[in-house]
Amino acid sequence: MITKIPFFNKKVIHPTHYSGGKPPEHVAIIMDGNGRWAKNRGLVRVAGHKEGLTTLVKTVKTAVKCDIRMLTLYAFSTENWKRPRKEVEYILKLPKEFLDIYLPELIANNVRIHVIGDMENLPDYTREAVQYAIDRTRNNNGLQLNFALNYGSRHELMDAMKKMFVDLQDRKLSLDEVDEQHFTRYLYTANMPEPDLLIRTGGEKRLSNFLLWQLAYTEFWFTDVLWPDFSEEDFLLALEQYEQRERRYGGV
Repeated sequence: MITKIPFFNKKVIHPTHYSGGKPPEHVAIIMDGNGRWAKNRGLVRVAGHKEGLTTLVKTVKTAVKCDIRMLTLYAFSTENWKRPRKEVEYILKLPKEFLDIYLPELIANNVRIHVIGDMENLPDYTREAVQYAIDRTRNNNGLQLNFALNYGSRHELMDAMKKMFVDLQDRKLSLDEVDEQHFTRYLYTANMPEPDLLIRTGGEKRLSNFLLWQLAYTEFWFTDVLWPDFSEEDFLLALEQYEQRERRYGGV
């Protein structure tokens, strides 16, 4: 059972690191290190996932206060099915528990819930809880909170190519129309801005099959901090370092 913590409040941020300049429009996060956090404390792995959910709440709150328009969280990958069955079951129950507690506050604070990934293969309790949240927040226009659930970028790209091929066969699309911009319409992230900043916690420096197409010109920020220990100060430090970078998109 999740212990509810304060979510949104009127507290003004007085960060050590972040100047409060123009924030990135879209931040994506690979939330890594839950299992190692638990192991370091002699706990079962699911204890790390439970603690990681508390960090998720704090991170969403910080994103709202910093006027970030979109936050995409890598919650469960297509490869995560390989983990022990009890761990998988626990992880896939977390979205329902989280939304049961916090959905009213998310609605009240104009947050819009969205999912990228293959929802068809998720358990009914996960899919129904997420779809309910999507429906209830559909008209909100504040922070868009994207959960990547049963998501794998290679699967996404293959699925997009298959759908585009069908449209070519059915003559809904001509070969001359196929370009990068048109291809993005077949991705799970269609009509979304590409991430400006990717944060990965836990010390690993790889993408782990996450948003391979969309991250082409994204700024990366890696930290050794395990996800359950990722604080508001860590998030603000990432934003500060993003602010200092010059994005040239292949130019000079």
